Amino acid sequence: MHPRAAELIATLDLKPHPEGGFYREIFRSALRVRPDDERGERAALTTIYFLLPAGAVSRWHLVTSDEVWHLYEGGPLELLEMDVELRNLERYTLAAVAPDRRPVHTVAANRWQAARTLGDYALVGCTVGPGFEFADFRLLAEDAVIPSVVSDLGPGA
Repeated sequence: MHPRAAELIATLDLKPHPEGGFYREIFRSALRVRPDDERGERAALTTIYFLLPAGAVSRWHLVTSDEVWHLYEGGPLELLEMDVELRNLERYTLAAVAPDRRPVHTVAANRWQAARTLGDYALVGCTVGPGFEFADFRLLAEDAVIPSVVSDLGPGA
């Protein structure tokens, strides 16, 4: 592991995440909202630090709220997004601003997503609204109803 990645894990007190990489929640809004679906009340917004060292992936997963990825350090980060019904894959590179790169990307609710660093490590923030709950999170490996097309596309299915 790159020394800076190890330093960030220790300094930010990051723990292993079920999808891969390391994380720590840094904000959970006291404001509560009720989404227009079957879910109950949620925090309005949550934010985590999320670190992917080289060789680790954020495995294919789905969150039932919108998720904004912000690149803080390291990278670039490749973010893959999939609409299973349309069977299309989109790739985004989070990096310093350039003609085809931006440091922020939003994944809409209920879209499959995966990520990997293209460098030694990537430290990102992930902000979710309505706020993240593990009840609103599915890993592809645990979901028998998703077509195999997703698992053939990229990181850590």
